[in-house]
Amino acid sequence: MAKEKDNEKDGEKGHHYDASDISVLEGLEPVRKRPGMYIGTTGPDGLHHLVWEIFDNSRDEAMGGFCNDIEIVLLPGNRVRVADNGRGIPVDIHKKTKVSALETVMTTLHAGGKFGGDGYKVSGGLHGVGASVVNALSTYCRVDVHRDGGKYFQEYSEGKKKSAVKKTGASKLHGTIVTFEPDEKIFGAIKFDWNTVINHIRQQAYLVKKLKILIIDAREWNSEKGMDDTDVFYFRDLGLELPSVSFYFEGGLVSLVKYYNKFQKPVQNNIFYAEKEIDGVGVEVSLQYVDDIVDRIFPFANNIYNPEGGTHVTGFKTALTRTLNTYCKKNEMMKESEGGFTGEDVLEGLTAVISVKLREIQFEGQTKGKLGSMEAQGAVATVFGEAFSNFLEENPDDAKAIINKSILALKARKAAKAAKDSVLRKGALEGMTLPGKLADCQSKDASESELFLVEGDSAGGSAKQGRDRRTQAILPLRGKILNVERARIDKMLASKEVKSLVIAMGTSIGDTFDLDKMRYHKIIIATDADVDGSHIRTLLLTLFYRYFRQVVEAGYIYIAQPPLYKIKKGKEISYAYTDEDKIKILGKGADVNEIQEVESSEASEEAEESEEEKEETAKKSNNKIHIQRYKGLGEMNPEELWETTMDPKNRILKRVDISDAEEANKVFDILMGSEVPPRKSFIQSNAKLAEIDI
Repeated sequence: MAKEKDNEKDGEKGHHYDASDISVLEGLEPVRKRPGMYIGTTGPDGLHHLVWEIFDNSRDEAMGGFCNDIEIVLLPGNRVRVADNGRGIPVDIHKKTKVSALETVMTTLHAGGKFGGDGYKVSGGLHGVGASVVNALSTYCRVDVHRDGGKYFQEYSEGKKKSAVKKTGASKLHGTIVTFEPDEKIFGAIKFDWNTVINHIRQQAYLVKKLKILIIDAREWNSEKGMDDTDVFYFRDLGLELPSVSFYFEGGLVSLVKYYNKFQKPVQNNIFYAEKEIDGVGVEVSLQYVDDIVDRIFPFANNIYNPEGGTHVTGFKTALTRTLNTYCKKNEMMKESEGGFTGEDVLEGLTAVISVKLREIQFEGQTKGKLGSMEAQGAVATVFGEAFSNFLEENPDDAKAIINKSILALKARKAAKAAKDSVLRKGALEGMTLPGKLADCQSKDASESELFLVEGDSAGGSAKQGRDRRTQAILPLRGKILNVERARIDKMLASKEVKSLVIAMGTSIGDTFDLDKMRYHKIIIATDADVDGSHIRTLLLTLFYRYFRQVVEAGYIYIAQPPLYKIKKGKEISYAYTDEDKIKILGKGADVNEIQEVESSEASEEAEESEEEKEETAKKSNNKIHIQRYKGLGEMNPEELWETTMDPKNRILKRVDISDAEEANKVFDILMGSEVPPRKSFIQSNAKLAEIDI
């Protein structure tokens, strides 16, 4: 059960938190009309954003020292319940609105305990904005409050109250319980993803030391009573055996860096950590270099993740480059001819977590993707710069390892620039001549142009003959391209296949990359349905993710789905893309004695028969069902390839998307990196999910 409120302790903190701390700015109607303005999207990200908004309010109580236990429950009927043992939202009458402060918070946009007053010293956002937006976008919402010896509740629908705040009895507990059900009219099919919730909350648990968070999946819970009729503060007090995950960390950012580097080989032994408040800005930074060529920076402002960075990241990068250059020069660790480090050099292989806490915080956009508070830049640069300089002096072995890695990155950058310039110069000298093996399309309009990446000359020949020459270009790839997971640009551009693809795309690469110069808005990976084809597809996806991530994020990468079978019943021809399709086409009552299965090579031999032989064969097999199993695109004739895989009217394409960048990073590290144990563990754990073509 929640702990009883310690009024004396609350008084010692000097915080007065009642209706006078709730400010009001404007009404709620715009939220339902334009939900994207408040939660970014009405897709899965926006749906989960509702959970984050309510959780953030509970977490802000923890950041203020008023809460140490939060519970999140996914309930049946698309409902979510978040309970905390904080102070409880005030329920007394608000002077301006003349109604309960709870009602004001839940039904008025820009009303909350974070607009001035002493409600919160530091918060993740605007308390009333999150709660009221969630309320507005929910068909059902209920808030239960335990505070000042009483128990209160109020219910809402689509942001409007159903009745006044009611007191239902006495309570020795303190805290807030929010239960809501998102509106299907706004979000479509409601489906909360268990792993998405776990990954987000895990991150938050690392950021708030000594905060216990429990997540319960109760979606399969069957009870005659709903949660409204169940008199428990925490759902766990029902004692049910349900899937759950709990988090509690005392190590803070150091533990988070260790988690991010779980599958990496460290370059430095000691993880750097610094914490200090300067000019009213709390700064925490932890970092570790690993044996990798990509950087991973995770910035947070008031515990809200900022995927687009912001002023705190700018301050960090400036101080990092300056500090390493100063240390390197002071200890004469680099030749003068090599010049100094750039930001690109010192970021290679870096994993860093930056967390700032501000009293007044400014984000660019309601979804808080980028921090705009200028005071954070100077605070991070000062605190981190001083602490990291001391760290390098006190840990000479780590300093040497970091400097040597940065010097290696500097040399690689210069070599890569020379290689890249060579490619660009060569293109300019040849009038930007496209690769000879590229069969380009006639259209110059990128929005309608498609580039098919096919496996080998045989598939390339069929694709070139069967394509729509006006909008479809074909680039055959010979063999498996270079695994670029650990390759720098200079080595990458030495690969003819990769170089041809870079020139064909037209975007250039590295610091001269320009998405606006993309020549095709659909790059379609069309490989064979076998192990080698899957490997080539994975290598191409690694290339795009590591060096052309903006192309992936723009939605320009697709995977073709060629058919597995050609099924012929008399004169009727059908194509099956899966084994399930084949069963549907054949029908449940298909006579196995009438089915003749042939490999594509046998089908080719049939094609070479004379007309007389074909007629004789047709008479013999008039009642049979012929199933041709395709092993590769090269085994299809141009007409078949066009009809099944290239014709926009019939084809099936899968667009490649990045729903979780960090999870994608981890998977590429495991599967395409040099460390064998993590890959072996991943394969063993996921072996049952593999689709094996025997």
